[in-house]
Amino acid sequence: MSGGLLETIRVRQGRMPFLERHLSRLRHALAETGGPALGPGVETRLLGHTAQAELVVRLVVDSAGEHVTTRPVPGPDLVEAVVSSVPHEGYPYKSAARAPFERASAEAASRGAGEAILLTPDGRVAEGCFSTVFFWKSDVLCTPALELGILPGVGRARLLEVARAAGVTVEQGTYRPEALSGASVFLVNAVRGVSELLALDGRALRRDPRTAELAAGFWT
Repeated sequence: MSGGLLETIRVRQGRMPFLERHLSRLRHALAETGGPALGPGVETRLLGHTAQAELVVRLVVDSAGEHVTTRPVPGPDLVEAVVSSVPHEGYPYKSAARAPFERASAEAASRGAGEAILLTPDGRVAEGCFSTVFFWKSDVLCTPALELGILPGVGRARLLEVARAAGVTVEQGTYRPEALSGASVFLVNAVRGVSELLALDGRALRRDPRTAELAAGFWT
């Protein structure tokens, strides 16, 4: 548990819509890694921040205990991304040990992009520095499989629920970066929600109205 395990939780319209999902994932990660149990008052402590309508709350659990910090909600939703030269490393638990993501994020910024998409060592699309990758392949919504070692994102799970409820066929698989070229691609996390990509590696991407339909149901 180097650096601690963490959850980044959105306060939206004075609510924490995914709080129980975050705490469930964190408890599982702590149990799997031999970390300490969450204190009995952690949920109440976190909910105290809903006095503000819009906020991001970060909970870190390490050997010294529980630490809560806050920051403003990031924006805007529409982003550009690059395929990073930094190889992805397994990230099954959300932790503060994020060196590959930090390097990839710095690389993206140097190229004028707001997000980087990392590839596995064998060249498969893994995940963004702070997001799950989704793209449309005809009538199928595709996303990298958890077996690649990506984070089981709270936003990812919610988007899959919304898609299936809407009757969308979902495929979780392994994809070369070429699959994203010219496709309609969007990113998801539990803080920003759904963010459509305008461009990847400087090349414009198509937008798909079905993405906006899924986004409309994400927070409900």
